[in-house]
Amino acid sequence: MTAAGPLAGITVLDFTRVFAGPFATQILGDLGADVIKLERVDGGDESRDYGLTETMPRPGAPFLSHNRNKRSVAVDLKTEDGRAVVRRLAETADVLIHNYRPGVMERLHLDHASLTPLNARLVYCSISGFGAHGPMRTRAANDLSIQAYSGLLSITGQPGGPPARVPTSVCDLTAGLYAAIGIQAALHHRSVSGVGQEVSTSMLEGQLTMLNHFLTDYWMNGRLAEKMGTANALGLPNEAFPTKDGWVCITSANEKMWRRCAAALGVGELADDPRFRTLRDRYAHREELVTLLSRATSAMTSKECLAALEEGGVPCCPVNTLDRIATDPLLDALGSTVDMEVEGDRTVRLVQTPLRFSATQVSARIPPPRLGEHTDDVLAGAGFAADEIARMRAAGAVA
Repeated sequence: MTAAGPLAGITVLDFTRVFAGPFATQILGDLGADVIKLERVDGGDESRDYGLTETMPRPGAPFLSHNRNKRSVAVDLKTEDGRAVVRRLAETADVLIHNYRPGVMERLHLDHASLTPLNARLVYCSISGFGAHGPMRTRAANDLSIQAYSGLLSITGQPGGPPARVPTSVCDLTAGLYAAIGIQAALHHRSVSGVGQEVSTSMLEGQLTMLNHFLTDYWMNGRLAEKMGTANALGLPNEAFPTKDGWVCITSANEKMWRRCAAALGVGELADDPRFRTLRDRYAHREELVTLLSRATSAMTSKECLAALEEGGVPCCPVNTLDRIATDPLLDALGSTVDMEVEGDRTVRLVQTPLRFSATQVSARIPPPRLGEHTDDVLAGAGFAADEIARMRAAGAVA
């Protein structure tokens, strides 16, 4: 295995901020790309201020979690010098990615059409909220608004209750994953054709892929998904059940598994009960079955319940709290975390990109940067003389 990642030698100009774009570019950086994060001179990526408390210095966990393996350049795109810096960097870059609203980069003359004449090999990626085309293309978006508009909020929460937001920024992160996939596909196409292209994705479109079978079911059958708490309509039992000291999730995906599940919980007679014999029967009498199974699991501790189910070959898991999964030895066994020294002389633990390669590796080389930390190095590497950099700094075009 070599130290270099599979994207070593690829340079990415990263104009993204908050979650979706930074998640995408961190993946590229973890895979070995040189990611140059271009931030506003007046504060930088706004997520630097997210999650702060009186005792937690800037930046907080949201920024630190999405911005390792990047070099920060602070640049004012409203100035001609600032835009000249971008054009110079774009001449030799492999990828440019942004998540400004559609129209912003066009007004700055930093859009795909403006930069392609400078570098025909450039892969240009944009992430928007509601899509690069269509009547909502310029509408502002955040994760909650996309959860709402996509229909996700209509099926979260307990039956009969109000919508429950998915706490993690699922729409942002899904869009980031698709951006990373699209960029790598475009880089492969470039290796064959010799030319780059424009790639676009959006938070809404990414979330639609996460709701795919719910939407297809409606298009096929006119059937709307309902709020089901931890349950779903793909199996029964298939949800969280209470125990003496917590909760466990139990899944029975077929009839053989259901019989093993009933036996493991000490209620084997339910498998032959006409109300519960087949999946269709169980859904017709769902409330009765859940009540009976909850009574059985409530008589056991989580450890006892899980042991019985595991011995019976039934898929099951504890409902972990975050502190329990954060300290689970499995994370170390999988290599799922990385510790890095960050701004303020702190050591923080971050989640690693979950990919393994036989010939290359994922790595954490550069801690999340201070705002503008690498401005001089990046500009000097792009051919700017020291006096030019000093002049632009004095004028406020870079910082």
